[in-house]
Amino acid sequence: MKQTWRWFGPVDRVSIDDMLQAGVEGVVSALHHIPVGEVWSNEEIALRHKLIAHKANGDPSGLKWDVVESLPISEDIKQQKGDWRLHIENYKQSLRNLAASGIEVLCYNFMPVLDWTRTDLFHRLPTGATCMRFDFIDFAVFDLFILKREGADRDFPEDIIEEAKKRFSQLDDKGCKKLSEAIIYGLPGDAEAPSMEAVRSNLAQYDKISKQQLRSNFIAFLEEVAPVAQTLGMRLCCHPDDPPFGLLGLPRIMSTEADYKYLMEAVDIPANGITLCSGSLGSRPDNDLPGMMERLGDRVHFLHLRNVTLESNAIKGSFYESEHLSGHVDMIALMDAALKEEARRRAIGRKDHSIPFRPDHGLDILDDQSREAQPGYPAIGRLKGLAELRGVMTALTRPESVSFSRV
Repeated sequence: MKQTWRWFGPVDRVSIDDMLQAGVEGVVSALHHIPVGEVWSNEEIALRHKLIAHKANGDPSGLKWDVVESLPISEDIKQQKGDWRLHIENYKQSLRNLAASGIEVLCYNFMPVLDWTRTDLFHRLPTGATCMRFDFIDFAVFDLFILKREGADRDFPEDIIEEAKKRFSQLDDKGCKKLSEAIIYGLPGDAEAPSMEAVRSNLAQYDKISKQQLRSNFIAFLEEVAPVAQTLGMRLCCHPDDPPFGLLGLPRIMSTEADYKYLMEAVDIPANGITLCSGSLGSRPDNDLPGMMERLGDRVHFLHLRNVTLESNAIKGSFYESEHLSGHVDMIALMDAALKEEARRRAIGRKDHSIPFRPDHGLDILDDQSREAQPGYPAIGRLKGLAELRGVMTALTRPESVSFSRV
């Protein structure tokens, strides 16, 4: 399992030099500055490779760009409107350019409107560390009383609506603004927070798009791009919905094992694969992560390893991001299943036997709290998570014949 680290490019507060000190073996990155739907040019791809390959002083870093996360899919493609056919052709060309540069693994998602959703980007824990949190009642406050989405009252149980009314009555303008900004932060590609009217407009575009229609559009996209990836020797890996349940009246199609099984069978070629994100999928109590790794492992091309603490047993419930080895995901069992899948691949001679993983997210601890890095991507918190995961991997792979004697 190759130990990788996400890097947001030159704007990232965590540097290539920082990653080297953390013992990172590879880099996960993307060209976030290129507008969605446009081609990633050979020149831009080469520049990102060059930046990753060098330390601040110009010396070689020894690192390389291993995984793209992500080459975004436009709303035109998701809704099959406007320039969606052109955007698919541009996507194919970007795949060709990335493959020519040596990249084989590409993570992406098919979430409509929002890439991910949290209600607090800096929830403080009793230890003083901060983390990202999703509070279902706070989300109801936003949906019902700030956004005032038409039909929102049909999406929440009566007891949640009553709790949301009470909480909203205690919020001032500053509190409403903070909550709204946290939720809207998950909108991809927006340099500035859009207005509530713009959010309503984006959501309204899905009023007539059912779950089945979105799934059909997704399959149509994959039928075009996955064969190209297969020919290029690339592996596409779809990230799950985050969180893995319906929000804002939007259809969700990648939230469960059944969703992934449907996807794999619909376009049944090796290039059509999975990003198994333990934190996103683990936000639902009915998702069995070690079991999913065992049953779907043949098509798992990338791993996001993070943990969450669930605050209820409800499918739609509150949760917060916890330390990597604490929470409701059995991380040791999941890593054991991943290592066994790697061993199986080696035994049959698969060239892609090594599954890259990254310590997904991390708590803001120590100096992280003054660095102001991308939410969820602190330096020290991720280093701690990587060290813990590295320790689990080392323990699971230690030969049984190794013994230690006391001096």
